[in-house]
Amino acid sequence: MKTIPDNMFKYGIDKLTVAKVIAILNGKLKTTLTKEAIENVNTCRQKVETIASSKAAVYGINTGFGPLCDVQITPEETSKLQENLLITHAVGVGQPITKELSKIMLITKVHALCQGFSGIRLKVIERILFFIEHNLIPVVPEQGSVGASGDLAPLSHLFLPLLGEGEFWLDNKIVPAKEVLKKHNLQAITLQAKEGLALINGTQFILAHTIVGLHKMKYLLNLADLAGAMSIEGYKGSASPFKKALHTIRPYKGTLKVAKRMRLLFKGSQNIMSHENCERVQDPYSMRCIPQVHGASRNAYYHLNKLAKIEMNSVTDNPIVLSDTVAISGGNFHGQPLAMALDYASIAASELGNIADRRCYLLIEGKYGLPRLLTDKGGLNSGFMIPQYTTAALVTENKSLCFPPSADSIPTSLGQEDHVSMGSISGRKFNQILENIEKIIAIELMYAAQAIEFRRPLHCSEIIEKNHAIIRTKVAKLEEDRLLKGDIYAMINLVKNRTFIVK
Repeated sequence: MKTIPDNMFKYGIDKLTVAKVIAILNGKLKTTLTKEAIENVNTCRQKVETIASSKAAVYGINTGFGPLCDVQITPEETSKLQENLLITHAVGVGQPITKELSKIMLITKVHALCQGFSGIRLKVIERILFFIEHNLIPVVPEQGSVGASGDLAPLSHLFLPLLGEGEFWLDNKIVPAKEVLKKHNLQAITLQAKEGLALINGTQFILAHTIVGLHKMKYLLNLADLAGAMSIEGYKGSASPFKKALHTIRPYKGTLKVAKRMRLLFKGSQNIMSHENCERVQDPYSMRCIPQVHGASRNAYYHLNKLAKIEMNSVTDNPIVLSDTVAISGGNFHGQPLAMALDYASIAASELGNIADRRCYLLIEGKYGLPRLLTDKGGLNSGFMIPQYTTAALVTENKSLCFPPSADSIPTSLGQEDHVSMGSISGRKFNQILENIEKIIAIELMYAAQAIEFRRPLHCSEIIEKNHAIIRTKVAKLEEDRLLKGDIYAMINLVKNRTFIVK
């Protein structure tokens, strides 16, 4: 028997994490189907075939769907039933989601199917794996899922190419699936009993957005700490609010983490030490309360990450096949567990921008040795007056995106599906907020770098000086007014490319 390397991810057997999904996505972690997973899949398939040939009505195997669950389907009609399911449910609208999101949907769906409770044939899973391994990414519209009964519309679009329908991405062009299958000498698959339902029932659209958001939020949480520390250096703020003794008596996990990071970010700073005994008693909340605010956002991140680990290693289709006589029609496809946590994380992410904007405002007030608007030549020059307008606009946009879709529900399917999660919208909004946070923090870092210039010749900590130097490779100190658009976009690119040293 061929030995599987320890560093290969085993679908249906190993446990996925956000980091592993991203590694598989980027080709840094190889995957495989083990003998055990194949046996699980084949055994469950045999159970489905037994049920399909019986006279007992079992939802989705030999009955119609949704409100048509009371209509029994003959064995001869089974294949057509499953094909019709994908075709009729592919009703998504709007712009396509990113190729990365579509590929993550494929990865997480394969992992769920390989656990052996969905009744799909190995042949179908192997075709999906072919898509993943050859980077054949289906085109999936962003709108149309209500996040219960699974992400029906987006998953239908994701798997239409199995039938020779739908579309693939080819580079940055959208190409009919039939053309791509022909190019790779692949025949369209004819779905059998339960397979269409196994493919499109599930939370993989919500989950993919969660994974991408968590990956981005982890970095932005660290970057927000760096930006806050640099702003404090520029403002000549105090390091006292970050002392360990203060936070051990209110020991929230996120708060303790941020306070520790802030202490490391200030370690060895001449600038901080130069005013330890000054007459100022307190800094404004946006600087003094960074551990409490950033820490609360971290707690929300921890919570969502914990739930995402459960979700990405779960079986979320319906019905769940347990034996050749038992297939439970339940609600594992319901997106509420992630939807509510996504809404919580959206608020948490939004607050990172809210407090960052306040720090930008403090740096242009003209206090404690800083010139107004961070320019020595105010009047003729507006300096950094206007970028804070941009952060204010982005903060307000984020606030408007914080309405929790999970608090809403519109009945569908003639009332059979009378409570839905709207988690797909929660996931999309979460990522919109994070994109705005990238821009807000980029502007704060630009402000902080300018403020630090007025504290020379004193030096900050080594890590802050290194990050200051990174900024100066793309954005020069502002001496006279200039077009700032290029500077802002350069800063945003530094953030998006994860150029900053945040550990």
